[in-house]
Amino acid sequence: MSFDEEWATARATAAANVSMRLNHVPTEPGSGPGAGDLELNQDHIGAIGTEAFKLHERLSTDGKHAGTSTAAAAGALSKEGFASGAALAKAAHRWESQVKTLVAACATISNGLNYSLASHSKDEKQLYAEFTSSKIDEYLK
Repeated sequence: MSFDEEWATARATAAANVSMRLNHVPTEPGSGPGAGDLELNQDHIGAIGTEAFKLHERLSTDGKHAGTSTAAAAGALSKEGFASGAALAKAAHRWESQVKTLVAACATISNGLNYSLASHSKDEKQLYAEFTSSKIDEYLK
């Protein structure tokens, strides 16, 4: 069998397997890979948000710890004519950029999770109020 024929057979087999997985419905509810409902555990979500906030705070301070001394070293090396001074300055600039990116990502995660928790709690209260009032209406009729 040539490579092209073998490759065509492999692609056809893979496509059939993907199609079978995508078109398959488990026979019993809750069975099969990835089965189950989405579960929002507020304690776990809150803990992740707290850790993201802590990481944000630490990166904001500790991530810049060597910035001043690195800039001074880069300047001194450049002043003496060493090419490594410019390379060190470039590395320091890249480091600062990456720290800023991580700090922003941690803030986004923390804020997003806090918003999700607050929004979910608000929605739960609203649903509870609606269901409770609908039961009251039922009994009053």
